[in-house]
Amino acid sequence: MAKKSKKFLAALEKVDTTKAYSVEEAVALVKELDYANFDATIEVAYRLGVDPKKADQQIRGAVVLPNGTGKSQKVLVFAKGEKAAEAEAAGADYVGDAELVQKINGGWMDFDVVVATPDMMGEVGRLGRVLGPKGLMPNPKTGTVTMDVAKAINEIKAGKVTYRVDKQSNLHAPIGKVSFDAEKLIENFKTIQDTVLKAKPATAKGVYIKNITITSTFGPGVKVNSQSF
Repeated sequence: MAKKSKKFLAALEKVDTTKAYSVEEAVALVKELDYANFDATIEVAYRLGVDPKKADQQIRGAVVLPNGTGKSQKVLVFAKGEKAAEAEAAGADYVGDAELVQKINGGWMDFDVVVATPDMMGEVGRLGRVLGPKGLMPNPKTGTVTMDVAKAINEIKAGKVTYRVDKQSNLHAPIGKVSFDAEKLIENFKTIQDTVLKAKPATAKGVYIKNITITSTFGPGVKVNSQSF
């Protein structure tokens, strides 16, 4: 186990690990306990009562946060012709086709999100081993394989985040930065919460949301009482 820093341990002492805080209390405490020397990201983590091994319980999707994430996303778009021009007009940072595939295969990764038109997926599929492990592979479920590239770009720039349950049934999503007002973080959190609730698989049995924790980049996790909102 990695050794915890003195700053982390000092912050942890201020958290009642036996308590599930209200959303308002949790957000305020996470902001208070952050000790990073930069504007850290605040994230919510869920422990869900689903079985990711079952195809119908692999929760995945995307949602636009009402107050954004506080991070400027570099968007790469695979498109040709009119759709390439549309992507450029919408503010994509990089637009191209085969030459971008070659560039990425050469090790270039200066982007945060990848969007592709359906006709380009044959080319993009060659990047599966590169983009897949980093969670960057375009997917219709997250709205990143689409003919409406302008809409996709606008949503990403406005604060769209993707989420996906992992093999341990955990789901993580950013809700903003430490510098955000508490009200904005709470509103973003509630948007994620509503999205996760709506994504509950019909076949999931027992308790769906087992645990919710909010944390900053380096700070300790603070448990949230799901009945508090």
